[in-house]
Amino acid sequence: MPSSREFAEYVTGDLLAGLTGVTARAMFGGYGVYKAGVIFGIIVDGELYLKVDEGNKAEYEKLGSAPFVYEAKGGKKVMMSYWKVPAEMLENPEELTRLAEQSYLINKNREKKKRKKGKLL
Repeated sequence: MPSSREFAEYVTGDLLAGLTGVTARAMFGGYGVYKAGVIFGIIVDGELYLKVDEGNKAEYEKLGSAPFVYEAKGGKKVMMSYWKVPAEMLENPEELTRLAEQSYLINKNREKKKRKKGKLL
């Protein structure tokens, strides 16, 4: 199995080559996947997870995916809004690029709303 760093390089350099400006940065034992400074995915233990919201959650459920869950202090399980990309999607760069673009737009639009809200206060 490749290291998380090697997998991050493969994701950004090969799998998501159709999405310009994608980078990965080390964080919390894994990697964040970014486009134009906006995080839209994470890589943990050699698995790619993409940002999901109510607009695309059903598609991930249909694919048999599940959210990333980690154990916080005290043993509490925390579910994040990043869902695992199924293996078959990793073999379909066009479809993976479409999913990644959706995830990027989710967080890009979310950050825009945060900035607007901040300016109003």
